[in-house]
Amino acid sequence: MSTHLLLGLAGLGIGTLASMLGIGGGTFMVPLLLLSGLAPTTQVAVGTSIAGVTFTSLSSSIAYLRRHEVRVRLGLVVMPGALAGAWLGAHLSQRISSPGLAVGFGLFLLYPAGVMLLGRQPKELFSAGGHRRAHLALGTLVGVMAGVVRGLLGLGGGTVMVPALMLTLGLDIRAAVATSLFIMVPSAALATSRHALAGNTHWSLALPLIAGLLVGAQLGPRLGGKLPRRRLRQLFALVLLYAAANMILKGLGLR
Repeated sequence: MSTHLLLGLAGLGIGTLASMLGIGGGTFMVPLLLLSGLAPTTQVAVGTSIAGVTFTSLSSSIAYLRRHEVRVRLGLVVMPGALAGAWLGAHLSQRISSPGLAVGFGLFLLYPAGVMLLGRQPKELFSAGGHRRAHLALGTLVGVMAGVVRGLLGLGGGTVMVPALMLTLGLDIRAAVATSLFIMVPSAALATSRHALAGNTHWSLALPLIAGLLVGAQLGPRLGGKLPRRRLRQLFALVLLYAAANMILKGLGLR
């Protein structure tokens, strides 16, 4: 079986799972490219992966928009903050040491992961039905915080955004997943352009991955819509636990 066909099949599986959980798929694509030896460096793996993330988030956003599950107004409010936060996080990462922050954030992720693993809805710290201005201001703050964490610690956008939307704005798991992918589109596209200009994107690897991702990103929302919300929360909790473990190990210098 050719490498391109295998990458296409891998993209199909990753796109399905990523779009169902509201993540871009980089969590799976980067290790795949590195462990298979297809990407010579981590920079190339990340640069190639982020191109796939752009198309996963775009394709799945279209699918969720058709299902009327994206909170479009909220997403448009959060987008600028997420972009600004990602830039700020990347800027800070060059000036401060973040091992303690990585451990702290990893430990924080254990809370929503534990709650969702039990199949429950994370506690709503703020009411989503409050004053409109306060609601919009909170959405902007969520975007900035999620962007900073992403830029500073290298944590995937959806891994931060989905629990943030659930914890602070009280969104249901399906609405949080759909809105997270919608918010991810411009930041992923910006990151793709930066990596491509830096020569980190190998299009010979990215294109077959993208072909599979586009198909999988249409299947994920359908499958996610059929899963009980309890099971969807538990599935996402496993991704959060994986991310939390990576953050803690990274902060302790064990990874």
